[in-house]
Amino acid sequence: MGACYNSAVINAPIDQVWSGIKDFHNLDWAAGVVEKCDKVGDKSGDQLGAQRILNDAFHETLLSIDDLDHSFSYSIDDGPGPVAADAVSNFIAYVRLFTITENNTTFIEWRAKYESADNAAVGELCNPIYQALLSAMQKHFA
Repeated sequence: MGACYNSAVINAPIDQVWSGIKDFHNLDWAAGVVEKCDKVGDKSGDQLGAQRILNDAFHETLLSIDDLDHSFSYSIDDGPGPVAADAVSNFIAYVRLFTITENNTTFIEWRAKYESADNAAVGELCNPIYQALLSAMQKHFA
């Protein structure tokens, strides 16, 4: 089993960050990383089973969302290279926010677990994307 883990501190209160990222179909905060997000099906971005395609490449499904925990999880169902449906299975990503009480900022962790014959290649693709998403979030909420 392979895994990715990335984290960052966002200079904004948790409720502001959560409000900005919890809609699975709205990635306005990810400027420069996600250029296109196509909604698939009729489910809204806060409904389990909501689907999207990012940048015409990553097919994803919302698996859980928890407003109290400030968290959501999703699967990558298909994508380029090492995350293609025939190259990886059980790819589940988790995003969770935590309050940093000292200064009312937000700690975010973005992690994933997956099964692949080439775990390193999956990590080499996904870790830089997650890092770029976290950087975009830091800029958006600054």
